[in-house]
Amino acid sequence: MIKVGILGATGSVGQRFIQQLQNHPWFKLTELAASERSAGKSYHQAVKWFLDEPMPQSVKNMTVKPCDPTQLDCDLVFSGLDAEVAGEIEENFASHDFAVISNSKNHRFDTDVPLLIPEVNPDHINIINHQRKNRGYKKGFIVTNPNCSAIGLVIALKPLHDAFGVKRVFVTTMQALSGAGYPGVPSLDIIGNVIPFIGGEEPKIETETRKLLGDLKNNTFINSDMILSAHCNRVHVQDGHLECASIEFERKPGASDQEMVEAVKKTLAQFTAEPQKLKLPFAPQNPIHITEEENRPQPRADRNTDKGMAVTIGRIRPCNIFHVRFALLSHNTIRGAAGAAILNAELLYKKGFIG
Repeated sequence: MIKVGILGATGSVGQRFIQQLQNHPWFKLTELAASERSAGKSYHQAVKWFLDEPMPQSVKNMTVKPCDPTQLDCDLVFSGLDAEVAGEIEENFASHDFAVISNSKNHRFDTDVPLLIPEVNPDHINIINHQRKNRGYKKGFIVTNPNCSAIGLVIALKPLHDAFGVKRVFVTTMQALSGAGYPGVPSLDIIGNVIPFIGGEEPKIETETRKLLGDLKNNTFINSDMILSAHCNRVHVQDGHLECASIEFERKPGASDQEMVEAVKKTLAQFTAEPQKLKLPFAPQNPIHITEEENRPQPRADRNTDKGMAVTIGRIRPCNIFHVRFALLSHNTIRGAAGAAILNAELLYKKGFIG
């Protein structure tokens, strides 16, 4: 078993890490770390637990430690730290031989750090040895997972890009409250309301997608040249990001709109990748689920599909401006955060970078 710790264990993503790591076949949770005001307390004293499921008994009496690599007894840390502090702390852990799997944005565009979705760009982890050499790390390294909305979108785009080439994407997101962390959006701002702005979110989707669907050549990331335009909205939903996307292909599949739609459905439904081949514990059996109901996907009905790790796609139909349009849904704190990071760690373990 690989001993793991959580940085930012009292926060919203940290809590989801704790929940998701229970009874993991490869990883054993041995350390919890958080800010100085939480350090020294037992976990149940330090945290305001707000997940629907009860706090696991195994962590209630664990002592929360500071985010100091000299005080944690583990080999791998999952970082759910706030971006204001994550960058330097994560670098410190990597320099002390820890594998750092981060949900924070700080290192996503570092030229030697993989921005990873195992179904999309598993080859990008090959830059890790270059990162170690570049930064003077011996065994440690940093790997990041993407923005919670970008993950669902990119998983949907990957098989289509491989088959037909994606030229342009227009996407509108309806993002759940849990994506804002705790305490998140004030109730008087969001009840009975939609907020058509999430700070920094649109640039993240537009830029991270291009890195994820790009190539790694000679230890250099070469971004995809596709064009994206994103509109991001915060809606009164607890969990589950719903996105409406219109896509223009380089090569339209089929001679008619009906043939195109059927080709798109088939391409999405048949998609599998490295995590499914390796049978990673957190890998969904099918990364993409197609729903034929005219009013799906919906957050309450579809966010937990395949352990919350799958993307559900519906309403696939011709687009009057581009080629095809559809709605997609993913669980933002599982597939879009903690679950994504755990799947990244599983791939790295299987490929020999951890342990």
